[in-house]
Amino acid sequence: MKISKILLVTFLSATFLYSPAQTETPKGYKKGMLVLADNNTVSGSIKDNIHSHALVSIIPEAGGKKKNYHGSDLISAEIDGVKYLCIGGDFFRIISDGRLGFLQKSSDAQGRVVYNGNEPIFLNGTDGKPGDHYIYNSSSKQLKMVSKKNINEVTALVFAGNSAAIDKAKEVNGDVAQLKDAVEIYNSNN
Repeated sequence: MKISKILLVTFLSATFLYSPAQTETPKGYKKGMLVLADNNTVSGSIKDNIHSHALVSIIPEAGGKKKNYHGSDLISAEIDGVKYLCIGGDFFRIISDGRLGFLQKSSDAQGRVVYNGNEPIFLNGTDGKPGDHYIYNSSSKQLKMVSKKNINEVTALVFAGNSAAIDKAKEVNGDVAQLKDAVEIYNSNN
C-alpha cells in the first residue's frame, strides 16, 4: 500500500512538472510554421538561425525531436508573425506579397554545406548580401535584385505597362526600401 502511494505521488508530481514544459515555448524559440519542399507543413517552436547559418530549428507541436531545416529544405517559413520565402537556399523576409513580392534577403547560403545522407552538397545561394532588396515574380519565379544603381532598369522591366507603379517607383529617389509602395500599387492594379 505504501509503495503504491509513493508511486502515485511520484507519477502525479512528474506529470505536473512536465506538463507546463509541453505548452510553453522553450527559451530562444518562437511559435511558427514551416512549409517543407514537399508542401507538407510543420508547426511548432522555431529557433531562428537564419542570419547566422541560413537555417531554422523546430520542435514540432505534434511531438518528436528537434530538427534543423536549411533554406534549401523549405518553401517558406513564418516565425512569430514574420514571413519568409526560401529561394536558392536563402531566406527572404516578405515585405509585400502578391503577384510581385518585395523581399529583403535575410541569409547568405552561398558556400554552405548540407548533406544528402553522407554526401556533402555545397549551396550556391543567391546573388547579393543580407539586407539587399528584391522583386520576386511569383508566376515566373524570377528574382530581381534592386539597388540604387539598377533601380530604374529593374522597375521599368517589372512594372512594364503599369504607369502608376512606374511613377511611384520614380519618386523613391534611390531609397530602394520605398519600392514597397510601388509593388503594392502594381499588385492592386493586376
